[in-house]
Amino acid sequence: MNLSDLPAVNACLNSLSTLLLTAGFIFIKRKNERAHRNCMVAALVTSSLFLACYLYYHYHAGRTIFPDNWFRPYYLILLLTHTVLAVVIVPLIIAAVVQAIRGKFVSHKRITRWTWPMWMYVSVTGVLIYLLLYQIFPAARP
Repeated sequence: MNLSDLPAVNACLNSLSTLLLTAGFIFIKRKNERAHRNCMVAALVTSSLFLACYLYYHYHAGRTIFPDNWFRPYYLILLLTHTVLAVVIVPLIIAAVVQAIRGKFVSHKRITRWTWPMWMYVSVTGVLIYLLLYQIFPAARP
């Protein structure tokens, strides 16, 4: 594997996070706490791997520029919301995990009412950003 493979790896990690978050949500709705916990821990690990790969890629490859075309304003809005929420969810995820570990499930649920949809949005839009940068508008490659 080389540096140019990392964007696709990151998209796969985001896709896997999306699937795990969805499964975790379904499991908790069905009162299967063990399966929920396992999915959410796996989603946390997958998202953490994504973050490590993302930071490594951009440290070595630099900035990725979207081409100047008709879709650029829409892409920038998508990127802005994705980036802001990606920063916001980190402390929320940590707080949710801490509350779950402590067995404080009422406060855990209160936090995850906001965290889960934001985490899903960040995971899904991460894949969409990859598709826009590397598949739909491939001229954006550094």
